[in-house]
Amino acid sequence: MKAVAILWLRQLKRYSRSRVRMVGSLGQPLLFLLALGFGLGPIFSRAGAGDYIEFLSPGIITMGILFTAVFSGIEIIWDRQFGFLKETLVAPVSRLTIVLGRALGGATVALIQGLIVFAICLLAGFRVADPRLLPLALLFMFLIALLFTAIGTALGSVLEDMQGFPLIMNFFVLPLFFFSNALFPIKGLPKALLFAVSLNPLSYGVDGLRVALTGSPLSGFLPDLAVLGVLTAALLALSSYLFSRIEL
Repeated sequence: MKAVAILWLRQLKRYSRSRVRMVGSLGQPLLFLLALGFGLGPIFSRAGAGDYIEFLSPGIITMGILFTAVFSGIEIIWDRQFGFLKETLVAPVSRLTIVLGRALGGATVALIQGLIVFAICLLAGFRVADPRLLPLALLFMFLIALLFTAIGTALGSVLEDMQGFPLIMNFFVLPLFFFSNALFPIKGLPKALLFAVSLNPLSYGVDGLRVALTGSPLSGFLPDLAVLGVLTAALLALSSYLFSRIEL
């Protein structure tokens, strides 16, 4: 547990020192919130679907978490190229402990980023339906962060090209975001697209977060929580296995 805590604090220190990274990662969620929220809001309202900012904000919060979490995996490639990873791997702790520490640190950083985006959404006009459900919202935000930090760790463990990592991440992450229910409601979608959305793990995170923040019927949050929990555990196990096969 001590080793996990040390690695967790190391990730937080990295984040706190990189103010450019902190501010830069807010650009994309802010752009989507303003351009889509206020640009498509009148159309969404005239269609009888309500306030688009209320619908969109959970998806934008998820976006802020998603990209920060996945791109934490590039630090593994960076540490490998500059020799820092060797110092970590020779430590007298298991590689599972190293992965857990890095994943928890990366997930905490992504959660902080999500909370900043959440505050921006509140400034843009979003309102929480029931403040008593905020702990549930935080749970979903953390699970989303942990799941995609594990994905970033897995890919960072098998890739060696630092320049190729962002390209592969965009090829992988952008479809997950756009083929989820973050930007549009799933009611009335074509069957093929509805099937793709149902297979997307991010859809369950967005849905659970939307339930907690907008006061949607709570009956659906348990399946969302179960899917996220199982997938997170599976991806952590996979990332631990791939990380254990790194050769320096």
